[in-house]
Amino acid sequence: MSTPTGSLERRTMLRVMWRIVPLLMVCYVASYLDRVNVSFAALTMNRELGFSSQVYGLGAGIFFVTYFIFELPSNLMLHRFGARLWIARIMLTWGLVSGAMGFIPQIAAFTGLRDVTVFYTLRLLLGAAEAGFFPGVIFYLTLWFPNAYRARVVGYFMTALPLSSVIGGPLCGWLLGVGGTHGLSGWQWLFIIQAVPAIVLAFVLLALLTDRPAHATWLADDERHWLTTQLAREEQAVRGAAQGSVWRTLSNPLVIALGLVYFSVVYMNYTVGYFLPQIIHEFGLSNMATGSLVALPSAVGAISMVVWGRRSDRYDERKWHLVFALAVGAISFGAVTLMHTPFFVVLMFAFAAFGIYGCQPVFWTLPGAFLSGSSAAAGIAVINAVANVSGFAGPYLMGWLKTTTGSYTPGLLIASAMAVAATLLVASVRQRHFPTRTSVV
Repeated sequence: MSTPTGSLERRTMLRVMWRIVPLLMVCYVASYLDRVNVSFAALTMNRELGFSSQVYGLGAGIFFVTYFIFELPSNLMLHRFGARLWIARIMLTWGLVSGAMGFIPQIAAFTGLRDVTVFYTLRLLLGAAEAGFFPGVIFYLTLWFPNAYRARVVGYFMTALPLSSVIGGPLCGWLLGVGGTHGLSGWQWLFIIQAVPAIVLAFVLLALLTDRPAHATWLADDERHWLTTQLAREEQAVRGAAQGSVWRTLSNPLVIALGLVYFSVVYMNYTVGYFLPQIIHEFGLSNMATGSLVALPSAVGAISMVVWGRRSDRYDERKWHLVFALAVGAISFGAVTLMHTPFFVVLMFAFAAFGIYGCQPVFWTLPGAFLSGSSAAAGIAVINAVANVSGFAGPYLMGWLKTTTGSYTPGLLIASAMAVAATLLVASVRQRHFPTRTSVV
């Protein structure tokens, strides 16, 4: 007797979900920790190495210079060589460079360079090493999941981002207290220990990832046939709009608009990621207490990604889900400047986390709705690359403003203003540019 289509669909997507998403979530946790653990290390590293807020802000943000430069080439290489090999390469190289961050004084002594020069150089190398991971995974998910599933799947995957702070906050706070072992400070052990998972996961990816559904021997024949047929039908539906050179894709007004919207999301994200520990620490709290409080907004963000992504799929609506989340982020960043106790600061950042994280699974359904193949790889990469320019500008500007004015308020108000602009931009885009359901859930 034949298997009912609905049952086949549910069985196939459940199997694909469990095979791919948890592994990629663990990889993203390792990725984000290796990128922003410098924010926790700064609590003691800055004093030990003599870094000012401006020096730290430049070092935190300079990561995104090379990240931006190598983002598009990396995603095109992933499309050419396959996600399995390329994502594993990314993880191995970033793990090695991130671990080297724990030896800044030793490298400086060996090379004769200043500590700050080594700091900047390693952050640049880390950006080059990690370039392409996030857009590569987003592109990879479009190869495995029909459009009707993408918001929730991206939401599941991206919960790794706030979860990395939930896990990493207390862990980093504890590691900072581990000093003197083998002559290394706590902040050095923080970098070294947190680099290990990325290196190990590189080899796990090689063993478990499959590039495309057609090659998935772990799917039953009927499951593999249903999935490849469904994805081919969706790709054919957008192929006419998606055809064209990479350069044509890069000049697509909608790609540019999405890049600008995500620019503000990334600015908010890294304002929280790189400076929230220091904002909270200024209330006189211990490193461990700071790490624990930083985890609370991230926990809210993790929940919002799952709930908001699933809600968007359930109601088959993208535009106003995105607008609402962006508006909450804008209001919260403005409101936090009026708070003067740790409780209310964390509360406002928890609301901000809903906006920052809740909007992202909805946002990343959009490129795959009008791009496919190499155009999708290029479009996703350029959106993420343009957005991550704010990853450089944001931390540097925040650090400079803090050094100049002695307050985090100007930087937070800039984040709020950018979120307002993004909210209005999305609200102005015509509804026809937002994807609708193409299969029964």
